[in-house]
Amino acid sequence: MEALRLEWAGGAPRVRASEAMARQGLVTTVSSRAGTAAVVGWVGSARDRAAGARGLLDDSGRQGAAPPVPAGDYAAVLVYRDRILLMRDEQARIPLFFRASGGRVSAVSTSVRCLGSVTELEPRYFCRYLTGNLAQPHSDLTPFAGVHRVLGGEVVELSLTGQMRSRTLRRARRATDPPEPTTADGSCLDEAAQDLRLALENAVGRRMGTTTACHVSGGTDSTSVALLAARLLAAERGGAGDLVLLAGRFSRGELAAERPYLDVAMEEIRRHTPTARPVIVDADDVADFDDFQHHAGDADEPHPHAFRAPFWARLHAAAAEWGCDTLLTGCGADPIADANPFHLHRLARTGRLRQMTEQARAWAAGSERGLREIVRAYVVQPAFPLAAERITALRGSGTVLGGLGTFNRPGWLRPGFARAHGYRDAGIAESRFVFGRKPEQSLYDAANYVAAPDLLSWQRARRDGFFLSHPFLDPEVVATMSRLPAAATFRPGRPKAVLREAMADLLPAPIHGRVVKVPFNDLYSRGLRRHGNELIALCRSARHPLIAEMFDVETLCRAVREAQLGLGDSYSWDRVNSSLALVAWLERLDRRSGALGAPAPVTAVS
Repeated sequence: MEALRLEWAGGAPRVRASEAMARQGLVTTVSSRAGTAAVVGWVGSARDRAAGARGLLDDSGRQGAAPPVPAGDYAAVLVYRDRILLMRDEQARIPLFFRASGGRVSAVSTSVRCLGSVTELEPRYFCRYLTGNLAQPHSDLTPFAGVHRVLGGEVVELSLTGQMRSRTLRRARRATDPPEPTTADGSCLDEAAQDLRLALENAVGRRMGTTTACHVSGGTDSTSVALLAARLLAAERGGAGDLVLLAGRFSRGELAAERPYLDVAMEEIRRHTPTARPVIVDADDVADFDDFQHHAGDADEPHPHAFRAPFWARLHAAAAEWGCDTLLTGCGADPIADANPFHLHRLARTGRLRQMTEQARAWAAGSERGLREIVRAYVVQPAFPLAAERITALRGSGTVLGGLGTFNRPGWLRPGFARAHGYRDAGIAESRFVFGRKPEQSLYDAANYVAAPDLLSWQRARRDGFFLSHPFLDPEVVATMSRLPAAATFRPGRPKAVLREAMADLLPAPIHGRVVKVPFNDLYSRGLRRHGNELIALCRSARHPLIAEMFDVETLCRAVREAQLGLGDSYSWDRVNSSLALVAWLERLDRRSGALGAPAPVTAVS
């Protein structure tokens, strides 16, 4: 989807913005004596997008200054008298790409398909994509040769003629500062809770619009976000905004067990803001992989979570009907707001083995897992991720999905293709990103991409009029949690202890005390039962030449059959889902080639 484009006409830069998205407030253009800024999304505050865009233009235009990228959900093109800047916020929810050759950029767009050629694909990208769900957002590679991605938190500087000058990463704030000292008994829980509460309130406040929708599931995370939004609205004079409480309701299956918690959450939120409108979407007929070829095939680039798009699309449509201009979720709380288990790795590599063993025992007892499992997952695997996966694969052989982890080459990816296009190097790069030299720090960077995959939000934005936004992934929230010591965050048998303490005065007792939430496995298994044969038929009928070159189709079909039978685990299912999404994307690529160069109506702003 093309929201803005930068091109050169007669040697001069020209920025164009989508008229439709500008009317919706999704694109903001401002000008001053210094230059022009076109911002997709919002900077600083979702409510005052023009002020945020002006601030970004002024701050980034100061000579000799290299300010950190401000918080927000945005991609921006800034055209000054002497240079051009391309940038994205650290969360990197809104895409931005540029086409370059010989050190010169010829075009910039939010749509990679509008810049690329369907006849010039980049096989290395597909190897990187197939290593795991994190691959797309933090890799410069795109599906099209010669087209590059502006990374999260990156600032790309060009000359006025498009010559590349520099690419630098700027951070809003350090999210991996060393933990603050604390006493052994973890008596700083109260102080940590106060810090998290303030950071989360600020994150929610920045994301609230005129009509804000909050996804409410009845869990701790989404309920916390909705309660804070309700409190902030109630504190405003004159009713400055509206609140929509958006929920998917199931009356049968495993997810029906969530309904009592959902009802309690709705009641408590409306107690703070009686004018809040509950919008309940009956989702009994929804299953994963519904209309899969549309959701996976029409995306700008392969969408590994397209299988879950039907559920979210149903909620998006309801929020759009109510005229919402932002939708807040609780995504990201699991890795961000919970205790960091990779703290055990830090203890091991610094030689504190006795302390590591004691804490691992407590972790095992609190999570009802074995000591060996804890040590293997959080100490051994981060140190030797590829070797650990190979050993697991050998022990789990016998089926296509047996032992298939995050980085191993899936059995349906042809060895010749993997060798020719750098799958091994891609796996190493991906494992380094996920774990890094200090896994307890890398957790926060990786969580940003795995916790909230919202290509669907971007794909539907022009139709819906809003983007998803995730307060738990706000840089301030991440920085707050990453500075806390393990003694403050880990309480055996009490996940997300700091968050529960921070929200103790707001969360209703049934939600404050719950420690287990029903997963969406029922939705997934129902989808495979309903659409398994269609997915297999899609693979066998695929005609794009790269599919046969890349995949052993029959082995991939066997993997789908095994997943239908419940074999494998979440890691192996993710690998199947990603591969199926890639097949659907490639199959629809040629059909859309005629429209790639025809963006929506645009207006010149500079």
